[in-house]
Amino acid sequence: MRYRPFGRLGKSGSAVTLNLSERTLARGKSSAPALVTEAMEQGINSFMLETPDPILGELIGRAIAGVDRRLLLIATRVGNLRERGQMVRDLSPAGVSAAVDRVLHAAGQDYLDLVLLDEPGEGELSHATLSALKALRASGRIQMLGIAGKGAVMDAYVSTNAFDVLMTPYNVHSDWTMRNRIRAAVERDMAVITYDHFPDSLSSLKKVEALDGQKRGLFGFGKPSSPAKDDYFKGVGTFAFLHQTANWSPEEICMAYALSEPTLASVLIDTADSRMLEKLADLPDRDMPPGMAAQIEMARVNMATARSA
Repeated sequence: MRYRPFGRLGKSGSAVTLNLSERTLARGKSSAPALVTEAMEQGINSFMLETPDPILGELIGRAIAGVDRRLLLIATRVGNLRERGQMVRDLSPAGVSAAVDRVLHAAGQDYLDLVLLDEPGEGELSHATLSALKALRASGRIQMLGIAGKGAVMDAYVSTNAFDVLMTPYNVHSDWTMRNRIRAAVERDMAVITYDHFPDSLSSLKKVEALDGQKRGLFGFGKPSSPAKDDYFKGVGTFAFLHQTANWSPEEICMAYALSEPTLASVLIDTADSRMLEKLADLPDRDMPPGMAAQIEMARVNMATARSA
C-alpha cells in the first residue's frame, strides 16, 4: 500500500479507501467487522461510512478497537439515512449534528476525521447547517468538512473555500469539466477522494446482461427490433483492450488509471468480497502495462468525439 498526504490534517492516508455500506453489513454481524480488519492487514487505513447509520458506526468501532486511532482516517457522509426501509434526506443543522453524534456514540469514538455532505443541491445547504458543522469542527468532534457529488453545483461549493475535502467521480470517461473541478479543489488545498473508477458502461458483465435482455422479446422470447450496438468492444481506439489485457481485469486497469493521478488523495472502493479487496489493495504497488496510458487516452478522445458527432 502507498500513502498520500491527506489535506490539512497533516495525516497520511492510504491510496485506497474502503467504503462501508449495506453490502458490508450483509456479510453478517461477525464477518462484517472482519472485512475492515482484512483491509487494515492490506495496509488500508482510510474508511468511509456511506451513511451515518449507527450500525455502520458500531461495525467500525468494533473493528478498530485496540488500534491506534491516530493511524486511521474515519469518515462518514451525511444527508441521507435509511429509516424504516426508506431513505430520508436531512441536511438541516439538527439533522447533521444528530447524525454525527449517532455515529460517534455507536463507534465509541471521540471524533471523526471527515464529514462529507452527500450531494448537496443548489440552495440545499443553509448557512445554519454549515455553521453547525463548523462548530463541531471547532469542538474537535470532527476534523475536516467536505462535499461529495458530481453535479455542476460542486464547482460552486469548491469555490467557496469552506471545505477541506472534495469527493467526486473520476475515471477514463471523465471530461475536462470534471478534471478542472479536481484541479480547482487541489489549488484550494483540498484533499480529493474519487469514486466510480469503474463505471457500469465498461463492465462486461453489465453489457452481457443488457445485450441478453435486448435479444429477448416479451416473456423472454423473440428478437430485438434493432441490432444492439456495443461501441466499447469494437476495434482500435475503443475500450475493447480493457477486456483483452493479460493478467489484468478491466476494473484493475481502470483503478490503476485513477491511482496514476498524483493529485488524488485516495480512490474509494466498494466491495464486500475478501478476494476482490485483496486484489484492489495491491494495485497501488502495480504499474500499468507499457503503453496502457496512451491507449486509454486515445480511446477516451475517440469516444468523446463519437458522442459529440
